[in-house]
Amino acid sequence: METLHFTTEINATTTKVWQVLWDDVTYRKWASAFCEGSYAMSNWNKGDGVHFLDSTGNGIYSIIDEKIENTLMSFKHIGNIHNFKEMPLDEETKLWCNSKETYHLYTENNQTKLTVTIDALENYVGFFNESMPKALEIIKKLSEI
Repeated sequence: METLHFTTEINATTTKVWQVLWDDVTYRKWASAFCEGSYAMSNWNKGDGVHFLDSTGNGIYSIIDEKIENTLMSFKHIGNIHNFKEMPLDEETKLWCNSKETYHLYTENNQTKLTVTIDALENYVGFFNESMPKALEIIKKLSEI
């Protein structure tokens, strides 16, 4: 497992960036950088489950490990979803079960700095290195409107 780090500076408040990150309409826009039709289902509270899904009902399920409004959202990924159903852990899933994905926002020089860290298996490092910068660019554009 490798921990990847991505950062962008955004000319908007942390409140605005937070809204762009977790509002359903804008989440779907920036998550499309990973897979067209991606969306998430959650109440977005600490300890809540999250289903990260594609348009066919496949994806992963996670738990919100930490949440500090307008500052920090951290997910602990658990397992796969197929046809909208959480699947039991198998040998492949156990390789990345409990991996983390964290979004940290803070103000620096009158801008919001957004830092994302992702624990990724070696065969997904290239995917995230390509898609996360695209997602951050969409988040930046949506936040600066």
